[in-house]
Amino acid sequence: MSKRMLALSVGVLVVCGVAIAQVAEAPKPGAEHKAMEYFAGKWQTEGEIKPSPFGPGGKMTSQDVCELFDGGFQVVCRGRGSGPAGPMSSLGILAYDAAGKAYTYYGIDNAGTSELSAGNRVGKTWVFTAISNMAGHAFNSRYIMVESSPTSYTYKWETSPDGEQWTLIAQGRSTKSGS
Repeated sequence: MSKRMLALSVGVLVVCGVAIAQVAEAPKPGAEHKAMEYFAGKWQTEGEIKPSPFGPGGKMTSQDVCELFDGGFQVVCRGRGSGPAGPMSSLGILAYDAAGKAYTYYGIDNAGTSELSAGNRVGKTWVFTAISNMAGHAFNSRYIMVESSPTSYTYKWETSPDGEQWTLIAQGRSTKSGS
């Protein structure tokens, strides 16, 4: 092999090595991901569920533990509580979809519900919407959370048959009890 070919081969290997090293660098969470850190911690929730075709009304409480997932791109929450229909447990994942420029929330619960919603954040207000299905009925769902302080937020859940006229189905407050 000539000196020129050897030098060219070494040069190509160095360039490829630098390119691979740049690609292999782990991505870092952006500002949208950092905003989700607000929800990391232990939360106590109290609320009121309105009577509806989906079930009875009454008081509800829950204790939720939310943690940043490895890498800091998602928040994973596990909840346990009780409501008018009995014991409740849930699992939720909050993430940011950079391609769609929206937050996403995927949640499941012990009543067999699973739902993917999309949302946005304006200031201290988070709004998530979805097409939900409960008891065989499809409807528009809107969940609004307003950060009251670094350790509390209020929420309300509304439903609508047409996405125009909204009906309050639940509301309450969550308070952070620790991290």
